[in-house]
Amino acid sequence: MKIKEPAMDCRILYVRLPCNPIFPIGVVYLADHVHKLFPGIEQRIFDLGTIPPLDYASALENCIDEFKPSLLIYSWRDIHIFAPVGGRGGNPLQYSFEIFYAKNPFVKLHGALGGLQMLKSFYTELWQNQSLIKRGLKRAQQYNKDVRVIVGGGAVSIYYEQLNKSLPKGSIVSVGEGEALLEKLLSGQDFSDERCYVVGENQPRQRLIHEAPTPLEKTACNYEYIESIWPDFNYYLQESDFYIGVQTKRGCPHNCCYCVYTVVEGKQVRINPADEVVAEMRQLYDRGIRNFWFTDAQFIPAKRFIDDAVELLQKIVDSGMTDIHWAAYIRADNLTPKLCELMVKTGMNYFEIGITSGSQELVRKMRMGYNLRTVLQNCRDLKAAGFNDLVSVNYSFNVIDERIETIRQTIAYHRELERIFGADKVEPAIFFIGLQPHTHLEEYAFKEDILKPGYNPMLLLPWTARKLLWNPEPLGSFFGKVCLQAMRENPNDFGREVMNILEAKLGCAPLEEALTAPIEQKLKPKQLAKIS
Repeated sequence: MKIKEPAMDCRILYVRLPCNPIFPIGVVYLADHVHKLFPGIEQRIFDLGTIPPLDYASALENCIDEFKPSLLIYSWRDIHIFAPVGGRGGNPLQYSFEIFYAKNPFVKLHGALGGLQMLKSFYTELWQNQSLIKRGLKRAQQYNKDVRVIVGGGAVSIYYEQLNKSLPKGSIVSVGEGEALLEKLLSGQDFSDERCYVVGENQPRQRLIHEAPTPLEKTACNYEYIESIWPDFNYYLQESDFYIGVQTKRGCPHNCCYCVYTVVEGKQVRINPADEVVAEMRQLYDRGIRNFWFTDAQFIPAKRFIDDAVELLQKIVDSGMTDIHWAAYIRADNLTPKLCELMVKTGMNYFEIGITSGSQELVRKMRMGYNLRTVLQNCRDLKAAGFNDLVSVNYSFNVIDERIETIRQTIAYHRELERIFGADKVEPAIFFIGLQPHTHLEEYAFKEDILKPGYNPMLLLPWTARKLLWNPEPLGSFFGKVCLQAMRENPNDFGREVMNILEAKLGCAPLEEALTAPIEQKLKPKQLAKIS
């Protein structure tokens, strides 16, 4: 990576806006990248996730007073509130289903009150974060009237169109990765071709989020430098069970109908060199970290990346870091016996599979590219290799074309996973697909006249929220009542209780039925041959 001269004197303050205590890997990687290119630029990381809520504003102003930045970079991670478990302001799934499906008026009232509290929390946080951005800018202008603002992060990348009217004029709104944008800005180059726009100066391009990110050469993060510019770095090193993020690749090549990863990160998978990933892990290891989360969209996104995963895990073995644990999202259809052996050997103690449905028919209709029969065989290989830890399996019921038969198939598939790993080791996570902007599911909703183009996904009115939390009729009421029963009878093991209730009500299909999905062929009328 070639060192460059900045086009201006610059002091960069990264402000991570409040969110759950998750290691801010995006901000860390951005600051590391800038330091490698422009080592003379002074930087500081300020993480509001480590600050008590009542002190947000004063702590931010104190930091700005001390550092006097000329460039403020805000990282905004969360906006969407739909979740399968308790979250900010309560449990949105429970409140929604109590309002829409409960028969008891007192339960409906509980859901309505809880929903109001949830909406209050949601809009308060929106207002709070927008206020912190404006307040920080105003404070920084006391020291530098030409201070600039960049706003990025996961939330901004999804809702960049809606935030156009609520951010300060002149703010640069960054979609997806920010390294190339920041590099051009600091070099004095035109950055308008990057995935961004400037509030008040231009409008976001059509389908901006679908543009491919600029390729990036990724090297090991320099944590000695990060520690020097981030006073609260040790906050994330205190708990022995805390997982620290490490990225091994960017991008996802798939087309799952409800997922926004493939557009935010781009469809081109870019592998970080294994030696650099291990070098980064070693720095954290030497600081006492033993738990790592590989933050990729998918750790093994496709079969052609199996060799890269094998190389990385073998180099972890060779590094001598024998007492670590790691976890990741994994496409289990891409495992091999060799890979399974290395996963166990390197300390994988948890992974998530997002199969969404145990019906091969529905997996195909959602464009997920899974072969469920292969997933089962690979899970058997993983178990044979000695894996005895927890597996989280994500199911989203009532997806497109869900029927009683496909529900029974999903139950059969889940029971087979339990037979492989042990019922106590397989944790079903019950999701209802949140309809997100820029996805195939949103296009389907437009086509079916469920949503109108131009709707505001950040405007959570009850009739809008019901559509965004995807649970349409004719099965919507059935699933709503099942989930309410599970929440009432066994709230501490919600996922397993949902599976038990569904099996008691509907039964379980033969496993082979779940694994078989005949390809539908639309026959074209044959044309008669012309005789010349």
